[in-house]
Amino acid sequence: MSDTMDNVEIEGEKWGFPLKEIYRLALKFYKEKLGKAVYISYEDNLKLVAFTQQTTHGPLDPDKTPPIGVLDVIGRDRRLTWQQLGDIGRGQAMQGFIDLLDRLCPTFKPYAEAIRKDKEEKLKQAEQDQQLERERQALEQLQLEEQKRIDDEKNKAEQQKRQLQNVLNQQTFHQFKAYADKQFPGNPDQQAHLIRQLQNEHYHQYMQQLQAQVLPSESNAEPSKVGSTENLLESAEMATEAEESQCQSDNEESSEYPVISRASMWTRSDMKAFKQEVSAGSGDGVIRVGHGDTVTVRVPTHEGGSCLFWEFATDSYDIGFGVYFEWGKTNTSEVSVHISESDDEDDLGEDEEDLDSSDIATVDDLESGPLQTIVPSSMQNKPPISIIVPIYRRDCQNEVYAGSHVYPGEGVYLLKFDNSYSLWRSKTLYYRVFYTR
Repeated sequence: MSDTMDNVEIEGEKWGFPLKEIYRLALKFYKEKLGKAVYISYEDNLKLVAFTQQTTHGPLDPDKTPPIGVLDVIGRDRRLTWQQLGDIGRGQAMQGFIDLLDRLCPTFKPYAEAIRKDKEEKLKQAEQDQQLERERQALEQLQLEEQKRIDDEKNKAEQQKRQLQNVLNQQTFHQFKAYADKQFPGNPDQQAHLIRQLQNEHYHQYMQQLQAQVLPSESNAEPSKVGSTENLLESAEMATEAEESQCQSDNEESSEYPVISRASMWTRSDMKAFKQEVSAGSGDGVIRVGHGDTVTVRVPTHEGGSCLFWEFATDSYDIGFGVYFEWGKTNTSEVSVHISESDDEDDLGEDEEDLDSSDIATVDDLESGPLQTIVPSSMQNKPPISIIVPIYRRDCQNEVYAGSHVYPGEGVYLLKFDNSYSLWRSKTLYYRVFYTR
């Protein structure tokens, strides 16, 4: 019996399928095509049906089959044909059905071959897809490892840079501090910014000299003395720069004032709802900023608050925005709005007429072009101002710009909306400020 089944399985594999699978395929073809594309005689059809019965139920057992009616001629013929198969096994019955259908229907073999080829193509495509997926995963893993290596190198380089800057800053601090005291007496903010600027220039000079030392053309030359602070001070005296757009460098305070933390900034997309809410208020939140003007919103710290929040947007065009902090106690908690033709006029006041050429230091504004920062002697008695967020142009015509800052102490927040760079366009500004405990 085992040899018979093995032979049957071998016969089935000739079709490129296991025996049971090719039998199911042949049975499906027989049921779908009979009477349509395939025409089989009555006797042959009885044989095919008998093979299916033998496959499904085994040899005919008259005691277990229901009786046949007197007039059921077809049923009697089917039972007779089934009985003639004798005791052949189910595998032989399946093979007999397949062989008989193949002889009777010439189209069955091409049909089976087409399905076999389609199956092989699908298996081949599945293997290719799996191979591609494995290659893609391997590539992603390599990319992740490469990115991690790059990030590690960047972090290491940044850490080394900070360590080197700290060492150089400690070496030059007292020298730069003495120079800054002469340039901006009584103004710790300007002094801190100038010291940071000089230290940055000193760091870049050091790196340039270090790179020059390792060039092949200078491999035999004696290394030069690193850092020439005297030359740096001489060049700084000729043209002192004080760019207010340098972020945290301006927040280094003297021992009298704490170091100001960074502000949190984000954007929102609900422009329409925000403008409607602001417009529906008392009207103070909607301002027309003229071309060439700068609007300063003064927001005093509240005794019951601990953090300031701001939100703003414009119609159609961008606008410059920055946040300053004026140290000192105030007699009011009211928010006020001041409009000037330039950002400097807020700080000059009535002292502008008393200035001479020695009080003027040139500054390059990143957004507005060359401007002048005027440092009169009378400003020594004014409250010091620290920069929290430098003034940059913001695309607030597309999104609502928002931010927050934890109170550094008592004073007044200066929210500056700068349109001084615009020669022709005025801007409609929607803003809102509030504090939290």
